[in-house]
Amino acid sequence: MRLSSLADYAVVMMSAAARHCGHAKVNATTLAGETGIPLPTAQKLVSRLSTAGLLESSRGTGGGVRLSRPPATISLADIIEAVEGPIAMTTCVDAERHECALEGACQVRPHMGVVNDAVRGALAGVSLARLASPSVRPEPVEGLSFSSPASKKKQGFDRPGPNGSGDNRLSSAARSAAR
Repeated sequence: MRLSSLADYAVVMMSAAARHCGHAKVNATTLAGETGIPLPTAQKLVSRLSTAGLLESSRGTGGGVRLSRPPATISLADIIEAVEGPIAMTTCVDAERHECALEGACQVRPHMGVVNDAVRGALAGVSLARLASPSVRPEPVEGLSFSSPASKKKQGFDRPGPNGSGDNRLSSAARSAAR
């Protein structure tokens, strides 16, 4: 799963706007200059993020944009959904859509809601305040763990394994053959 460029840019731009929180309003030109996002894209994002209620914008002298609420109350999920729409891992998560050819016999469909909720929950657990902070080391997010290179080395994942990757765990095929 990968964010679209537009969603990625929205996260970057909202992080820049959060760093201006409490100061004067900023305009799309300033945010584009600070982030490297092309001005037309920044303008498009200001429009979408304003429509979603994440930014407040005003025109004219002294105009610009600012966050509509504190950065700690805006989540990564809020930003992504403002640009991409509802987070849905598969089309079958939406009960009203019937676009899958496997729908009638699918054994996984009843469980995709749980998967979708877990992904959305992880994204909702990351606040804009955290994204805008200059922190070098990521803080843990509830339900997720981050492995440092040192912990991977302790576990033996730092050298090539039987599957040719840096992960020396056996592939499922190799485990079956070893039995």
